Amino acid sequence: MHLLCDCPDVFVKRRRTALWCSVSLFGLSVLVLVVGLLSATQTDNVAVSGYYPGIILSFGAFLGIVGLNLVENRRPMLVASIIFISLGVVSCFLCAIIDGIIAAEFIDRRPLMEGRCEFYSSISYGYDNYYTEVHCNSYGSQCKLKVKSNTCYCCDLFHCDRVDYHVQYYEFTGVRSCWDVVNLYRLLWACVALNVLGVFLGIITAAILGAFKDLVSLDSSDTNETRAPAPPPHILYNPTQHLITYTGFCPSGQSLPAYPNYPLPTQVRTTNQLTSLSTVLMTVR
Repeated sequence: MHLLCDCPDVFVKRRRTALWCSVSLFGLSVLVLVVGLLSATQTDNVAVSGYYPGIILSFGAFLGIVGLNLVENRRPMLVASIIFISLGVVSCFLCAIIDGIIAAEFIDRRPLMEGRCEFYSSISYGYDNYYTEVHCNSYGSQCKLKVKSNTCYCCDLFHCDRVDYHVQYYEFTGVRSCWDVVNLYRLLWACVALNVLGVFLGIITAAILGAFKDLVSLDSSDTNETRAPAPPPHILYNPTQHLITYTGFCPSGQSLPAYPNYPLPTQVRTTNQLTSLSTVLMTVR
């Protein structure tokens, strides 16, 4: 069902609003993707899922921008855009919860900020140096901790009596320094904030696109539904009457009289008699 808009200014204004929302959502989704990828590449053992909504939202916003600039296939493109944006909103909500729980419950930055964490980096590439045992003093007890190269470990978060069970991350592998863990903590919260913002902006954009997809301008409707030209008249030929008639121009039943049915020799003799009579009259005069 298409809704006709008789005011071109209203149609242009709504299209501009939908376009601005789609462009804003596309920029936000790209930012979510970049921040999420930066968070995921900070460490090797901390899982980050914040960049997945950026992929879905960016594709949905791109379809919306393309659909707003089309005329013929506008509605199917906008419907596809609304579907992807809706999926992106759901993924933003879930990933914001997951990353928020990881940043709030599983990462403790207090030992990192106070400088109580150590960083181990191996110079050689031997197996013995790649896995190294270090001594940790935790809660009045001393134990050994096996760490990898390029690892930031915090003995304050490691419990010697519970080696297999830890609530929080006590080591972060694949980092260049312990300061990368602080950056990871900040990037996680930034990703959470951007995903929450993506939820609201995605809902608003999907609602605006849904209201615009059935709106058709009156000018474009008249242009697309132009009347076809009238077909040319059919020409009918009647060989018995030697007459060409045009249907639609003459009323039915009306026709011109046919030629007389006199024989051709009779017509020739009549013409000769008239010629001889005119000659006699000229002689008398």
